[in-house]
Amino acid sequence: MSSSQNTNNTRNKVSLLKWLPWVLLLLVLVAFIWLFTSMKSSSEATWEPPRTPPAEQQASEPIADTPAPISSYHNAVARASQSVVNIYTTQTMTEHPYMDDPVLRRFFEYHGGPSQEQGNTNLGSGVIVSEDGYIVTNAHVIEKADEITVAFNDGRKSRAKIIGTDPDSDLAVIKVDMTGLTPLGFRENPIRVGDLALAIGNPFGVGQTVTQGIISATGRTGLGVNKFEDFIQTDAAINPGNSGGALVDARGELVGINTVIFSRSGGSMGIGFAIPTSLVEQVMNALIKDGRVSRGWLGIEIQSQLRDPTQLETSTGVEVLNVIEGSPAAKSGLRVGDIILTIDGVEMTDANTLIQYVARKPPNTELDAQILRRGKNAQVKIMLEERPAQEPIDRPVVLQGESMDGMGGSIQGDEQAPMMSEAERDRMREELMKLFEQDSVTQ
Repeated sequence: MSSSQNTNNTRNKVSLLKWLPWVLLLLVLVAFIWLFTSMKSSSEATWEPPRTPPAEQQASEPIADTPAPISSYHNAVARASQSVVNIYTTQTMTEHPYMDDPVLRRFFEYHGGPSQEQGNTNLGSGVIVSEDGYIVTNAHVIEKADEITVAFNDGRKSRAKIIGTDPDSDLAVIKVDMTGLTPLGFRENPIRVGDLALAIGNPFGVGQTVTQGIISATGRTGLGVNKFEDFIQTDAAINPGNSGGALVDARGELVGINTVIFSRSGGSMGIGFAIPTSLVEQVMNALIKDGRVSRGWLGIEIQSQLRDPTQLETSTGVEVLNVIEGSPAAKSGLRVGDIILTIDGVEMTDANTLIQYVARKPPNTELDAQILRRGKNAQVKIMLEERPAQEPIDRPVVLQGESMDGMGGSIQGDEQAPMMSEAERDRMREELMKLFEQDSVTQ
């Protein structure tokens, strides 16, 4: 009996040894497939905006929407301020504008004056959006910059390089060669009118500053500042130097990038505008991934339906004024005079709504438009193409009779001579000519 048991044990061991290599090979193959899949998924992952951990959200309670009185927003500001940076850009002038005048050049050569190369330093702000050094700011803050210096909340400084700019939305992404930075979490829920707002930036170069206000309005368009506008309006004090800085909520989560102010004096008058995170996320993701933003394009000229405020009936929709030949709209059969009522079920209340909707769609997206043609409803399917490059618009200097400042304040050193008017320049030139003639007679 014992010999038969030994024989069975021996057979079992032989059978186990026979299958053991195959089992080990199978385990190796499974491990290899898992490793390959995880590496592939990590390499294909796209940039996602940072989010505030739930534990830190709870630490900020109570929030502004609760009835309990709030004595301080210190926790929210302390967390958000470490992710807001000061940006200093330098633009080199190859030659001072006064040096093209031979009389003034001679005067400056003898008595000293502006050097052949001068640096004009501008200031702005930015927001850290990744641990490895990506920073978002306004495009006009780094426009024409030869050198970009980033100053962090802890006192460190670093040079930055431009990853990409999108003048149409006035957003840009720069990067510093640093790791371990603290990105600012993006607010997930939409901001509401009446919510508390905190603006963090570097106004007038005095250093990082926090101001408080509320969300005055959302979805502001038609200011003529950018081609694609969807602004948050706030009364939190925003001044020159705040451009590219953070507009955060009571929890310290990012709700927008401060961009422009409405002002008579150049300072804050309680009407400031910020780019919402929904648009920031779209543009930033494209700039980090491709270095540029690709937008959908219809190829039409439009205008909002004329509205008479004295009439009870409202007329919505967008009228097609022109259809560009060969454009997606032309290929779809859209005609001049058509009234676009909805796109993908979204009501097109005015031209700005249509422009913003189409611009946020990528090329090769099919849109289902409901139109009104000669009093009859019709459906049109349009396949979007990539928006062609267009000339950049000039930032306006006047809005409703007042000045619109881009907040890109400048710092001028003591060695820089103030610019003269043409009359002052001509008067100085005449006086110098007389001095040179007297010197020549004396000699």
